[in-house]
Amino acid sequence: MLTFLAIVVVMAALMAFRVPIAFAMGIAGTLGLAAQLGPRPALAVLERTFFDSSASFILVAIPLFILMAELLTAGDVTRRAIIACQSWIGHVKGGLAMATVAASVLLAALVGSSTASTAAMAASAYPQMRAHNYSDRLAAAVVSVGGTLAVVVPPSIVLVVYGVLTETSIGKLFIAGIIPGLLTAIGLAVVIKIVAETTDQAPKGDPFVLKTAVRESRHVIPMVLLMIAVIGAIYGGIASPSEAAALGVMGSLLIVLAQRTLSFAQFNRSVSGAVRATVMIVAIVACSAIFSNYLAFTRITHGMLEWVAVTELPRAVIMGLIILLLLIMGMFMDQLAILSLAMPLAFPTAMALDYDPVWFGIVVTKTVEIGLLTPPLGLNAYVAAAQTRVPLGTIFRGILPFLGMEIVVLILLLSIPEITLFLPDLMSR
Repeated sequence: MLTFLAIVVVMAALMAFRVPIAFAMGIAGTLGLAAQLGPRPALAVLERTFFDSSASFILVAIPLFILMAELLTAGDVTRRAIIACQSWIGHVKGGLAMATVAASVLLAALVGSSTASTAAMAASAYPQMRAHNYSDRLAAAVVSVGGTLAVVVPPSIVLVVYGVLTETSIGKLFIAGIIPGLLTAIGLAVVIKIVAETTDQAPKGDPFVLKTAVRESRHVIPMVLLMIAVIGAIYGGIASPSEAAALGVMGSLLIVLAQRTLSFAQFNRSVSGAVRATVMIVAIVACSAIFSNYLAFTRITHGMLEWVAVTELPRAVIMGLIILLLLIMGMFMDQLAILSLAMPLAFPTAMALDYDPVWFGIVVTKTVEIGLLTPPLGLNAYVAAAQTRVPLGTIFRGILPFLGMEIVVLILLLSIPEITLFLPDLMSR
């Protein structure tokens, strides 16, 4: 136990000195294995673990989904989606903010990254809301919370990483995220409407013009069809997530080429961005596997499972403790770091309590999504602040009512598992 505590202290110290989470876990896990097994056996375990975890075929889905998002963003498709949504509902009080949420759903279904979605919304939707006299507080908060939809709505990169770390069906995770994602979007719209009706932060937008709305929507139809094709291929069992991701890349490339909005330089930047993001994620997955192997050799995980088996605490209380821990971690870490650190212990514990792995994945994903909005880290708030120049304190105050809604949705998912499992259960029939 003393050795384990020392390894945890080493990992925490490395993270405190801003060593990337992947390397901090990898170094700590390697030192732990060396202390547990000796240097030579530790290197043998390290070699095999790194290869097995990074050579998984399902990891192919990660660079493909990221590249799809990069191509659509570089090809100006995401900005057009925002304009199209605004043309339909921007005329009502709070309509521009609700249109931003609607566009965030479309963007989430194609981007898969919360920070990328937030950055795109901050660059495109925030100026539109400010031009129509929305308050800084509400406008910046909306782009922050809208970006979090990319964590739950498929094809979420967080869901892919969870599936890889826990060996859970990524296809079922994607389908399970649809209803919780839409439920969250509806909750965001309700909060916006309440704020708009009770304060002067969200005035009406431009008058509705059907001809303009139809014209702007033409640019979005290919993106919607691509989204339906990617998710439909997974739901119908026609393609695996990796194959559907390849379909998405081909479709997005055809869209931007047909619309003549992608230059060769932009294509190069899209590929480079996808490679950089993929290397980071695969490093996290591989180094998390190293640390998980160390936990297995120390029998920490086994001890936790034995405790769960003999404890008299209700399983709902244990699940509540897991959720509370994840929420606290979300105040200080990004979502991938939380998954890589927590899943080696939290997932086996949840399985020992007979929880469904798909349901648990959506609950965990929803929990880390909330962490993207909570101070002091609140990664999405930082991204929005950097893009909009709105003070962080102002953004966090604007986020508060949305956080209340997020907690309500999380409680619903915990209380009614059928919300999450309804669509995956249909897949199994």
